[in-house]
Amino acid sequence: MLEKVSYTLVLCLLLNCTTVQSQQQTGRSYGTGDPSRKPPAPAPQSPSPITFTDITLKSGITFRHLASTTSQKYLVEAMGGGVALLDYDNDGRLDIFFTNGAKLEDPMPKNATPDKSDPGFWNRLYHQKDDGTFEDVTVKAGLRAEGYSMGAAVGDYDNDGWADLFVSGYNAGHLYRNLGNGTFEETARKTGILITGWATSAAFLDYDRDGRLDLFVARYMDWDFDKGTVYCGERREGYRAYCHPDNFKGVSNLLFQQRADGSFEDVSRKARIEAAIGKGLGVSIADFDDDGWPDIFVANDSVMQFLFHNLKNGRFEETALLAGAAYDENGKTFAGMGVDAADYDNDGKTDVLITALSNETYPLFRGNGDLSFTHVTTSAGVGGATLLYSGWGARLVDLDNDGLRDIFVAQGHVLDTIEKSFSYLKYRQPPLFLRQTPSHKFVNVSASAGELFNIPLAARGAAAGDLDNDGDTDLVINALNGTPVILRNNGAKNHWIGLCLRGKTSNRLGLGARVSVVDDRGSQIIFDLTTSSSYLSANDPRIIAGLGAASSVSSLQIQWPSGVTQRLSNLPVDRYHHIEEQ
Repeated sequence: MLEKVSYTLVLCLLLNCTTVQSQQQTGRSYGTGDPSRKPPAPAPQSPSPITFTDITLKSGITFRHLASTTSQKYLVEAMGGGVALLDYDNDGRLDIFFTNGAKLEDPMPKNATPDKSDPGFWNRLYHQKDDGTFEDVTVKAGLRAEGYSMGAAVGDYDNDGWADLFVSGYNAGHLYRNLGNGTFEETARKTGILITGWATSAAFLDYDRDGRLDLFVARYMDWDFDKGTVYCGERREGYRAYCHPDNFKGVSNLLFQQRADGSFEDVSRKARIEAAIGKGLGVSIADFDDDGWPDIFVANDSVMQFLFHNLKNGRFEETALLAGAAYDENGKTFAGMGVDAADYDNDGKTDVLITALSNETYPLFRGNGDLSFTHVTTSAGVGGATLLYSGWGARLVDLDNDGLRDIFVAQGHVLDTIEKSFSYLKYRQPPLFLRQTPSHKFVNVSASAGELFNIPLAARGAAAGDLDNDGDTDLVINALNGTPVILRNNGAKNHWIGLCLRGKTSNRLGLGARVSVVDDRGSQIIFDLTTSSSYLSANDPRIIAGLGAASSVSSLQIQWPSGVTQRLSNLPVDRYHHIEEQ
């Protein structure tokens, strides 16, 4: 197997340069591995129990992501956009929102801002019609936005029963309140949400369990278009590359607490979020120590990862190093981009998957239940299957409803020049589907999962949800400088149960609820309800529990954020249930 080579060695082998902040000198570019080594053999594949159909053309979606690439290789061009799944009009069908870039000058004048006025750069909202196709309702909804957009988060922050939307970006953050009539009102400034710097993934959560959703916003680096003129890569035509994040300083993340009047207060310092300086790209929310309070995991690019443990007093403690989740299996940093947290092995303890660059593998941390983790990347089969890939949007999700979570990753290298230096690495890469076996090992079944899984993409954001309400999980990918991909899950013969929660004392969407489903065989699956994970994206707020051959659910327990525990039994399967907090 090809050994991972440090960025320092890559620096010596490829660039022979130093990190500086001047256009006249050369900075360090992305790149992992020794190009002189023989590449490893691809990991073996197994047959897929399910297939996916690419329905993008039939869907009516005509969106195209535009990064506005320049000769300057501004890093923002390479990072792509996100996708959010939400039922914005409460008609029972998921709609799709895509974030988009903005026009960049080549080079950007000093103090200039990206221009989103051209309709080609607008963010886009697509409403799903009753025949399963989608119509563009962006203008009517008022969601064109401004600036260079990146991430999207979904939550009902005002508890009025209508899904609201937050959109992050470069020096921008927009909070859109759903007015319930097909339109949105931009309320960020009015409510006190001020975003500076490069905002990436975001998440709605009720961190203080007061029934009102708060907002966490990850930020990437201390970067702007002036700093971004550093020349990285080889100094010959066609070899200029996007700069490695080591060329720029890290920044802190942001936490906004919602007050009783619906406004927000920046509590980043008070909550001790501000003290941790990183390079955040992905965010996932889960209760990692089973104490009933939501914690925050942040995927950081090429610095240690962050786990913000909720201390239940309005403050957080960053504990990734003590938890054993700050570095990879070799104790090294990696290019953390996308992240998801879920109990993949059904032992009742929350685990974490993070995506990274080619030759790094995608770290998988198995939770021990005491706010500590065990590295299982290699032993679980994830290391060999991901060594050659670069991942962004990612989900630990049961795609075949057998009761075991699988792994889906949207892939593509960050460097569009990577093939010039590493012949065995590819810029465009096909999506990855790793199926979990009963022994809790993962096997690659991508090649037989559908035609699209054999087509290379420059994929970035990805979201998962049941677009056609048939009880299995579909997938949506936002591709850099390209058209999105809508993948319909053709399903398996396994049973399932779907849950749509509605809080009363808790926040309306029930975000932060811990749900335990026990089937008639005694198998238990747990879920921490959240819309936020993956990369720059927001997922279906509904829960789908795959039951395999089980024909009924013997018990269902919901621990609401309010502290209320609600139990139900003998629920019919193969249908959705709307459950209101008692």
